[in-house]
Amino acid sequence: MHRLRRGFTLVEVLVALAVLAIALAAILRAMGQAIDATSTLRERNIALWVAQNRLVEHQMRRDWPAADTKDGDAEIGGVKWYWREQVSTTPEPRIRRIEITVRRIADSQNTQARLVGYLRNTTDTKAAGT
Repeated sequence: MHRLRRGFTLVEVLVALAVLAIALAAILRAMGQAIDATSTLRERNIALWVAQNRLVEHQMRRDWPAADTKDGDAEIGGVKWYWREQVSTTPEPRIRRIEITVRRIADSQNTQARLVGYLRNTTDTKAAGT
């Protein structure tokens, strides 16, 4: 009489382990990409805060900056950020356009955030033509 064999063969077990290993590798890769994306989004969000802070500073002080380019830095979250403000005139004499770009490395071309805003001169009535 032949006995019935129960269980898996060695080949079946190895194939199952190979499929499991491939699936786990794919999951780990996806998790790694998600972590990288989260880190990038966090950096871009902080850089945008730096730019927004610069624009709000001008608005709160009611600045009327000259049409020029200015560089500076700010520290947020223990990290130093480098910003550049480019102020330009507009067809309306009482309004200035300000473009603020923020980067992690001072001389880098890799901009983490870019913000464009407008400042209105509320103190100079001559510029309004009145």
